[in-house]
Amino acid sequence: MRKNIRVVLLGELILFVAVFLFNVVVGSDGMSSALWFIDLPSLIMILMVLIPGLLILGEWKDFTKAFSVGIREYSLLELKNIIGAVDAAQKLTIYGAVFAIIMSGVLLLGKIDDLSRIGANLAVCLLTGFYAVIVEFFLLPLRLNAERKMNEEMDFGDE
Repeated sequence: MRKNIRVVLLGELILFVAVFLFNVVVGSDGMSSALWFIDLPSLIMILMVLIPGLLILGEWKDFTKAFSVGIREYSLLELKNIIGAVDAAQKLTIYGAVFAIIMSGVLLLGKIDDLSRIGANLAVCLLTGFYAVIVEFFLLPLRLNAERKMNEEMDFGDE
């Protein structure tokens, strides 16, 4: 059964938003706590490692092809390169998150004398990891889709 990867990603987005909203609504402060999960600098920090990293490694073009696997035809070599690019994106996401968490932690410890700000600053540290999990949540199906397509192509090649 052929699945359009874009439909899968959209389905994951809807699932993620539904679970997030359920947890926020059921939480103690309701929808007002949804704003606690927005920290643009943390997300930018991850993207500042991910996107330039893919460009420097020369994997950007293959990474963008991952969004059309199953829609367009690719050779086995192209599929292998796409899987490698998504793998690189997954690792860069984790490295970017760890880098940002350490930087946030250092900044937090640098201002530890102001105890009233520790909670908010610690939340920012955790949000970076949260954003990395979200990015990984969307990268995993890209990789699995490319691997599945490569296995199908290899299976057809044996016949």
